[in-house]
Amino acid sequence: MTIDVATVRKDFPTLQREVHGRRLVFLDSAASSQTPQVVIDAMTHYYEHSRANVHRGVYLLAEEATDAYESGRTAIARFVNAWSPDGVVFTKNATEAINLLAYSWVRRNLGPGDALLTTRMEHHANFVPWLYASQDLGFEVRTIELTPDGQLDLDSARRELADGRVRFLAVSHMSNVLGTINPVADLAGMARAANHTCLVLADGAQAIPHLPVDVQALGVDFYAFSGHKMMGPTGIGCLVARPEALADLPPFLTGGEMILDVRLDGVTWNVPPQRFEAGTPMIAEGAGLAAAVDYLEGIGMDAVRAHDVDMTAAAIAALRGVEGVTVFGPTDTAVRGSTISFAVADVHPHDVGQVLDRHGVAVRVGHHCAKPLMRELRVNATVRASFSIYNDLDDLPPLVEGLRAAQDLFRR
Repeated sequence: MTIDVATVRKDFPTLQREVHGRRLVFLDSAASSQTPQVVIDAMTHYYEHSRANVHRGVYLLAEEATDAYESGRTAIARFVNAWSPDGVVFTKNATEAINLLAYSWVRRNLGPGDALLTTRMEHHANFVPWLYASQDLGFEVRTIELTPDGQLDLDSARRELADGRVRFLAVSHMSNVLGTINPVADLAGMARAANHTCLVLADGAQAIPHLPVDVQALGVDFYAFSGHKMMGPTGIGCLVARPEALADLPPFLTGGEMILDVRLDGVTWNVPPQRFEAGTPMIAEGAGLAAAVDYLEGIGMDAVRAHDVDMTAAAIAALRGVEGVTVFGPTDTAVRGSTISFAVADVHPHDVGQVLDRHGVAVRVGHHCAKPLMRELRVNATVRASFSIYNDLDDLPPLVEGLRAAQDLFRR
């Protein structure tokens, strides 16, 4: 199935506007995707028709609100082939989902003599929580090295796993800088072969909008992502988990909704996922996330992936046609997504971004919350263009035109 980009664009209100007198070319979906009207409508419907709190009310509005909220959990479970909807925990974003594990599992289970393995391409959200916990608890944080083309070095992974001390593996499914699609299932198998008790987390924030995701096939215990990168609302994310992996976890936050009983001398926690959802949840956002899943399923994730492959190949070719541009990451589109980081010789990324903005092109500039990776690349920052289903080949000439304008301006 081929995506009709012209028709898709009409579904996104923001893409109908101009910026600086030019058509908006939005190339920053790796930070946050645009939001289709159906998602906005789903959230508005809750506020206009079913505004009430969830779970405990016995009146019609409360029942409708609960159904709208829980529809997001059911939709996510279907979308990623979760073990059960009860293994879908709502958080405010992927960062909170990862911190939940850092506080509920890592801080209670790791100590001196243990190791946690991650990679050198991680977003800070999948690195800093582990480093912070290790400073208090004394376990070792190890990292998988990279190959020259920006893939994970599996020999390095084997070396780090060899002594059997790694009890937790945390790896991005897709890099937010390099676009690299990591072999999560292979790494999970390697980790468990070295230590059968090792738990595995995949950070799926970048992969979930672009790849067909089957968490069971990936062999992970936990999969974290944010709604705002997958056409959904801000303020909601998910930790999808094997129900058995959640069963014995203590809560991350405490308060209302997440208890079965409170006595003067103790507390009995609720069952998952409610145990991890203290307080009034993101009700409208849950409804919006369900609508986002429906929207992506309507297009088809295989079609999304095929579109990404074609768009990425064309974009890399276009960028390499500009003298002085260096593209980072794999050249093989079979192992990379539609996020492309690059440098322009003798022009600072922030200057490039400002000139591109004047040409109607929105890109990301900076270290992309991946400073260890920037050091690996030997740069302080990059320009990042990231594509989605509403981008097509017509978006590449404005990008190239803006890059050449930046070179003309700053190389005088």
